[in-house]
Amino acid sequence: MGLRLGDTAPNFKAKTSQGEIDFYEFLGDSWGVLFSHPADYTPVCTTELGKTASLKEEFAKRNVKVAALSVDSVESHKGWINDINETQNVEINFPIIGDEDRKIAEAYDMIHPNASMTATVRSLFIIAPDKTIKLMITYPASTGRNFQEILRVIDSLQLTAKYSVATPADWKDGEDVIIVPAVKTEDIPAKFPKGYKQIKPYLRTTPQPNK
Repeated sequence: MGLRLGDTAPNFKAKTSQGEIDFYEFLGDSWGVLFSHPADYTPVCTTELGKTASLKEEFAKRNVKVAALSVDSVESHKGWINDINETQNVEINFPIIGDEDRKIAEAYDMIHPNASMTATVRSLFIIAPDKTIKLMITYPASTGRNFQEILRVIDSLQLTAKYSVATPADWKDGEDVIIVPAVKTEDIPAKFPKGYKQIKPYLRTTPQPNK
């Protein structure tokens, strides 16, 4: 059975484009994003890793560390990084993990035999500081990921971790949030001093608490 939300993210030691890492030590007390790509020197992956590098400051201000992975070798990664930096006008600033024996890909269920027996699919995991998996998303090899959506989910998860709120459909940072049903209506004023709107007894909104 594969990983599920709330499971502990498997730890591993691996060689990367930035040297050997222990994944848990690499993450420390930060949030983490671990994502796989099907192969080096492929067009969609080149744009994805370039986009990730360009978002360095966005990840940093959210206390997020990023690592990528494919079943290619570290030496292959290092050569490809030159192409990414050249074509995407970036400097790759995060480790790309070499997983030639596919042990990490198998631990994270990144190989889907009906899509490919050997290559990893575009899996992405958001991992909380307690090392539990908070989001899992898988794209087909032909579709590049939406990294603005990934940042949006991180914002939502971090809000939920600190406050008793959830975020509605299409929510963006700075917009109103939903007070979770577990909070009693009589307790709202003390917890959410900015006020609230009750649309239905189970649907109550409040301005984003940390804005």
